[in-house]
Amino acid sequence: MHRLDLVLADRPIPPTVSTRAFSHKLGECAVSFFAMEELEKQLQGEFPRCLDGAPLLLPSSGTQLRSGIDQWLDKHRIHPRMVAEFDDSALMKAFGQEGAGIFIAPAAIEEEVERQYQATAIGRISEVKERFYAISVERRVTHPVVSTLLDTARETLFADE
Repeated sequence: MHRLDLVLADRPIPPTVSTRAFSHKLGECAVSFFAMEELEKQLQGEFPRCLDGAPLLLPSSGTQLRSGIDQWLDKHRIHPRMVAEFDDSALMKAFGQEGAGIFIAPAAIEEEVERQYQATAIGRISEVKERFYAISVERRVTHPVVSTLLDTARETLFADE
């Protein structure tokens, strides 16, 4: 403990954690849905209706993001075919790249995901937010590199959201 300057997470540190740490919100963004070209050609209709019956890769149950997506799907009466759940977003993207199903990623990195995975963003939902936190042992971050990282994330990555 106290060996790391910063941990990036999708939620603030839980109050049940006994380590003295502080959560610093970096930002939040919409969620984008991606598909490989072959799968995209098979989709029926426009987004979001095209998700109905389509193979979908999702974050694990119990996460805030998954809960938000499940609620959004229920609200819009969309029933995709759940193919797999992932604890690791990079693994989910890798399965998506292999054509296993539509996958999600933060809209803030939409262009990067398209470039890196050769996938197409087929739609975006702003009702569900992906949140990002920096967790540190300092209430006020003083490490110059960490401070620069936090400022840059807030000013550039989440500036449009």
